[in-house]
Amino acid sequence: MSPFCFLLLSLTLVCGFRHPLDPLTPSEISIVSSVIKSSYFGSAKSLSFHYVGLDEPDKPDVLAWSLGHRRSKEKALPPRRAFVIARSEGKTHEIYVDIAGHSVVSDGIYEGFGYPMLTFEEEEAASALPFSYPPSPPFVASVTKRRLALEDVLCTPLSVGWFGEEKQGRRRVKIACYLTGDTVNFYARPLEGVTVVVDLDALAIVEYEDRVVVPVPESAGTDYRAAMQRPPFGPQTKPGAVVQPEGKGFEVDGHMIRSESTELTRSPFLCPPCLLSALHVVKLALTRSTMSAS
Repeated sequence: MSPFCFLLLSLTLVCGFRHPLDPLTPSEISIVSSVIKSSYFGSAKSLSFHYVGLDEPDKPDVLAWSLGHRRSKEKALPPRRAFVIARSEGKTHEIYVDIAGHSVVSDGIYEGFGYPMLTFEEEEAASALPFSYPPSPPFVASVTKRRLALEDVLCTPLSVGWFGEEKQGRRRVKIACYLTGDTVNFYARPLEGVTVVVDLDALAIVEYEDRVVVPVPESAGTDYRAAMQRPPFGPQTKPGAVVQPEGKGFEVDGHMIRSESTELTRSPFLCPPCLLSALHVVKLALTRSTMSAS
């Protein structure tokens, strides 16, 4: 498992569940993946998971469990099901999986607008396309025309967007490119004037345009890391303190938060597309830093 996937799991998962609304555990996610791959999806040429989460039970079932649980701690949990968004053969599937029964309950093809989030594999593949597709990449020629070093350029996809009614039905993303150089703040140095559009299903550049040459901002003064800051510095803020002289007034037990008069279940929610994009950018930056250090 890559360190980025491990980080994602660490942020969102715990090793067990004790409440009907607790998120899926790593073992449950493994079961869901195995069930889907061993079903008719297993023969598909392409299968990618874009979301796997708890299919929350109906509120009456949760309330009935909660009342019974107060009387007996052995009260059985409602059946656990997972909701999955998967992409296969160019179609988006919404799948429900019975975790205990190890079976697919239902599978529907999503026909509405919008597309699933990007996966790590799609982000990495799309980011590499400007440098290698087609055999004589016009992007390389655009970088050369601007007298920039190709090894200082990195690209990352934006979120899946809308490109007009005539192009509906294809998952397309724009690729944004930046110049690193001797700063990690590459967002301050965009490579403007170049438009790259990638079809994620075909993993191919379907639109390319080099409209205008815009000077790339200098890297001096753009690095935001504390170790890279130089005087003069601004005024220092006064220290602050948060104190609870009589102790905390709440208790966190797994995914349960209890106070004197309240008990609630927290379920970690992270915006998956934003998180994936952030981790992808971190990975790119770390790769560039390693290359520079060597």
